[in-house]
Amino acid sequence: MSAASQIKRQFASDNYAGICPEAFAAMVEANRGHAVSYGDDPWTEKAADLIREVFETRCEVFFVFNGTAANSLSLASLCQSYHSILCHEHAHVETAECGAPEFFANGTKVLLLPGANGKIDPADIDRMVNKRTDIHYPKPRALSLTQATEVGTVYSVDELKTLTDAARQSGLRVQMDGARFANAVVALKVSPKEITWQAGVDVLCFGGTKNGTAVGEAVVFFNLELAREFDHRCKQAGQLASKMRFLAAPWVGMLQDDAWLRHARHANEMARRLDASIRALPGAKIQFPCQTNSVFVRLPEPVITAMHQRGWRFYTHVSQDDCRLMCSWDTTEADVDEFAADLKSLLHPG
Repeated sequence: MSAASQIKRQFASDNYAGICPEAFAAMVEANRGHAVSYGDDPWTEKAADLIREVFETRCEVFFVFNGTAANSLSLASLCQSYHSILCHEHAHVETAECGAPEFFANGTKVLLLPGANGKIDPADIDRMVNKRTDIHYPKPRALSLTQATEVGTVYSVDELKTLTDAARQSGLRVQMDGARFANAVVALKVSPKEITWQAGVDVLCFGGTKNGTAVGEAVVFFNLELAREFDHRCKQAGQLASKMRFLAAPWVGMLQDDAWLRHARHANEMARRLDASIRALPGAKIQFPCQTNSVFVRLPEPVITAMHQRGWRFYTHVSQDDCRLMCSWDTTEADVDEFAADLKSLLHPG
């Protein structure tokens, strides 16, 4: 890859973006001198306390290296090997974790639910739970919700409560994949507690990497009983960082002055600008409502190829061959306008 292509900001993934200034500064500060290892350091303690302040409740907080570990280990803590996990058919835990939830839960089966715009229909929870009740069927025990969803939509407070009520009625615990939780919070204009523990969520995988940290996600247990011995589960899975302060410190930088919300709000705004720029172009068909930091658009195959040839990177395998365009904390208006101009010139040459 050339130096130019490394420098140019892209729309393939918010994982492409670098470390935001607040997270980077905290890491630099944490690097001054020695600190106790394996999470017994002031940075990890402060980060966990800040997360408790954000959610306005007592909760248990664990830092792991990535989202796959966060999702897989949190779900494993809710289930036995003979149980099953319900999730949307396009959920990341099904489509992009290489079977990790089943692996770390010693064989717990993932069962898929349909739903428009990336959202689960509450009626399908009851249908799947009661599809079979015999001993040969992996008994449903957990519901995994993605907020924001894989197609960038968000569950409202009422939608979440309806889903968690349905889960409770069926004896299910509720896990939330919040890789882009910050984007959902600012999109909904709610407090974090309103779409987590107050809405019936037991455990949240709180994403930082896609919002500006270098590495590390937070697993936040609102149901404290479910957090018992989770530290042992993390250690066994290779998720206990010896220099834990470098996973935790960026969270201090992100949370203490609400940088996490500012960055998410900016990414969402850039996605809305991109959506508005290409929505009216004949030949470009927007596939889902633009509610967070992604735009899904269907384009002619020759146009996709030509955009790639011009150096633009974006994924086409996330949702039924649609092009997924992700905006990040560092996406600029100029980036959006340049992409839209190239797309317009290809859709309407001359």
